[in-house]
Amino acid sequence: MRYIEKLKKRIQEVGSPLCVGLDPRPERIEGGLDAVESHLMKVIEETHDLAVAFKPNLAYFEAMGLSGLEMLERVLEVIPKEVPTVLDAKRSDIGETQKYYARAYFEHYGVDAVTLNPFMGYDSIEPFLGYEGKGVYLLALTSNQGSADFMRKEIDGRPIYLHVADFAKRAEGEPCDVGFVMGLTNLGIEEVSAFPDYPLLIPGLGAQGGDLSALHGGAQRNAPNLVNASRSILFPQHGSHREAAMAMKSLLSGVAC
Repeated sequence: MRYIEKLKKRIQEVGSPLCVGLDPRPERIEGGLDAVESHLMKVIEETHDLAVAFKPNLAYFEAMGLSGLEMLERVLEVIPKEVPTVLDAKRSDIGETQKYYARAYFEHYGVDAVTLNPFMGYDSIEPFLGYEGKGVYLLALTSNQGSADFMRKEIDGRPIYLHVADFAKRAEGEPCDVGFVMGLTNLGIEEVSAFPDYPLLIPGLGAQGGDLSALHGGAQRNAPNLVNASRSILFPQHGSHREAAMAMKSLLSGVAC
């Protein structure tokens, strides 16, 4: 089964595009690394039936050293197989090095998809494209203010993020599906309407204060989207992780997915 098919199937089952981000922050959890792991396991237990996908952010695990990477392996093992996993790595390097990143993420960790930085060019993503049933999300228009420094600049009369979108067209026919990261805090109806109909991973909901209005209007999209929430579910101000996830799911009702 292709990644995009697995994603569509899961969205139909859940009835929402909610993706739950797993960004462990040891400074916010008392009890050391064992408590951090227990916290993540509890989040997965309470939300796995509400989440279309889980998105572990690699940086947070790497910051805990070898113990953090071992924790990531155990976290991935307990996520139900029917729930896609998107490893948020944002890697970018020359093709030979990327080949080993692809092997690490798709073969060792066994994740379904990974985020990549495409700004070294198409050949930097090619090593990932030969993996059947997998997906990649290329950074296109991210949620930080600095996205204006490059991603919104124009080349040949088109913003750079639309040139990045052209990579999906070039990758048609490959066994790996290509999608894009579009940050909700920088997203408007105009950007959504102009962007080709490929899968979107949309961070920025919840703690980052992203506005969902852009996803309720514009052109009809058929590709499956993921809208990610991390801190608001991992560290809810009120109630349980499950209650926070249910609130996010309700908030996303009516969003095209």
